[in-house]
Amino acid sequence: MNWIKRFGPLIVIALAVAAVIASGLGDHLSLAELKERRDQLQGFVALHPVLSFGLYILIYIAVVSLSLPGALVMTLSGGFLFGPWLGAVAAASGASLGAAVIFLVCRSAVGDSLRGKAGSTISKIEEGVRRDAFSYILTLRLIPVMPFWLVNLAAGFVDIPLRTFLSATVLGILPGSLVYAGLGSGLGEVFASGQEPNLRVIFEPHVLLPLVGLGLLSLLPVVLRRFRKSGDAA
Repeated sequence: MNWIKRFGPLIVIALAVAAVIASGLGDHLSLAELKERRDQLQGFVALHPVLSFGLYILIYIAVVSLSLPGALVMTLSGGFLFGPWLGAVAAASGASLGAAVIFLVCRSAVGDSLRGKAGSTISKIEEGVRRDAFSYILTLRLIPVMPFWLVNLAAGFVDIPLRTFLSATVLGILPGSLVYAGLGSGLGEVFASGQEPNLRVIFEPHVLLPLVGLGLLSLLPVVLRRFRKSGDAA
């Protein structure tokens, strides 16, 4: 078991790297590629829905665990291929499991080396995680002011349970996944019209404000805890 904990996540990463190199995945994570291959992809999903769903999640895990710049395209693709609800579930599952791989890698044989190479920003995230892991991670997922991969690293260096990290991550990225998968579900009409997808809709008030509100709400337990400590001290 100790051997698995120390080297298991590294083996997963190595297999993911080999799969990405062999498939050329990094060269295909774009909306232009999705537009070009949309008929082929939709046909495969129609013939093999369960297999397609599982492969999509595995690919998303590889994208996140290797920090490839394609998470947004993956979420949009999930909505395009599976619809807004199933697409959001698939995207949130893949992203969360990919984050868990990085979290576990930080606790493996290379954890100390990664910690030494991490920048000063990671220390600030670690402090917040130590104060209230679930609420802090949930807030950073809902309001991504820090890079996704950096939060994965910082949380991995703090002694918190994997279930805490994973549950906060799933809950935190699900609202955003629903928004982007919803946009992705309408890409068929956009592609057919020849127009370019308008991803700036995420910054419109009716979309952005509810997400910010959820992020602020997730900080409520931290604020209440500080008030209680202040009251006890007084």
